[in-house]
Amino acid sequence: MAGRLLLIRHSAVDFDSREFRLSPRGRQWDPPLGEAGLQQARRLAARLALMSPPRDIRVSPFTRCVQTLEPYLEAAVGTLPEPIVEDDLGEVFIGSWEGMRFEEIVSEDEELARRFREQEAMFSMAPGGESGAELRARVVPAVERAIAGLDDGTVLIVSHGGVINAYLGDILGIPHDMFFLPDNASINTVEVDGDARSVRFLNDGRHLTDPGVFVPPTPGRSSSG
Repeated sequence: MAGRLLLIRHSAVDFDSREFRLSPRGRQWDPPLGEAGLQQARRLAARLALMSPPRDIRVSPFTRCVQTLEPYLEAAVGTLPEPIVEDDLGEVFIGSWEGMRFEEIVSEDEELARRFREQEAMFSMAPGGESGAELRARVVPAVERAIAGLDDGTVLIVSHGGVINAYLGDILGIPHDMFFLPDNASINTVEVDGDARSVRFLNDGRHLTDPGVFVPPTPGRSSSG
């Protein structure tokens, strides 16, 4: 039997927030979810409630990740394992760019603007920031700790786009720091069979585009109505 890893990106944030937190890597932007993100988190919770409950839950300490998980925990109170906050699942540190919008970052640097246009990762160029190799060096062991000995059942992780790229890039043998952009509140699924890791599905957001599919059936009512 194989286990299953669900890597979930946090919901959409309030981009006007000026909230920060101190991580082991430095001062990092820590916005809460915006209104759209709160709705995404509720739709994600409805989807997860219809899936097999996880045996283990890990979450980045950043506010946007904790808030993304909250509706699911509240809906299934007492039936889920206590989430483990894992600092190594925190977002990539981008040094002096923390809290800046993309347009601010690229506006005065043509090389950064080119990289943005040409689908090249930018974070490794951040002054004082983390490199792609440093990000993978902390993310991959953190995820592997979470799924160690997983021969069946599910492990659920709520984290960030950069973190998801770091882990999936490692198991797929993709050297690029970023090779896809996970949508907010999307689910990325990896099958775990002993030491083997295989990607099952990427960027699944059907709970956001087709939320009616994930409404629990009314007791006593057939699916045909």
